[in-house]
Amino acid sequence: MRRTSFADAECPIALGLESVGEWWTILILRDVFDGFSRFDDLQRNLGISPSMLARRLKAMVDAGLLTKQRYSEHPPRDEYVLTEAGTAFRPVILALYTWSENHVTGHARKLIPIDRTTGEAIEPVVIDRKTGRPIEELDVAFIAGETAGEGMRQRYAAAAQNGHS
Repeated sequence: MRRTSFADAECPIALGLESVGEWWTILILRDVFDGFSRFDDLQRNLGISPSMLARRLKAMVDAGLLTKQRYSEHPPRDEYVLTEAGTAFRPVILALYTWSENHVTGHARKLIPIDRTTGEAIEPVVIDRKTGRPIEELDVAFIAGETAGEGMRQRYAAAAQNGHS
């Protein structure tokens, strides 16, 4: 179901939120990253109602974040596996974790991200691939790209004229 406004129909952020913006979706992805892939395990771990979980999993499969794989024929049972798009969301989860630790939880450290290979705690940071600099150190703005429609071009041109970019 498309929820973006006409003005945001081209915006990559608005379109991305359509795929993952529901908070259960992000928590389900977190648990799938942690190895929970079966309906009963996800339901028990999240404390989510079965009907809500079924709806969210279907939406996530439809959005291309997960695929269903049959692991039992009798009775028929499926598990949910990350797609390339779902796997690529992991840095977003880590960035959200870092932001929450720094600005919401007061560094409660109830969860600690670790490198599974070494067991060592990690400190996630988002960096610019070209410079290696942390994004938080950069003065970032958006401009309309080469494939942007006229409405988006006008919107960002107006923002630039008003000193907002």
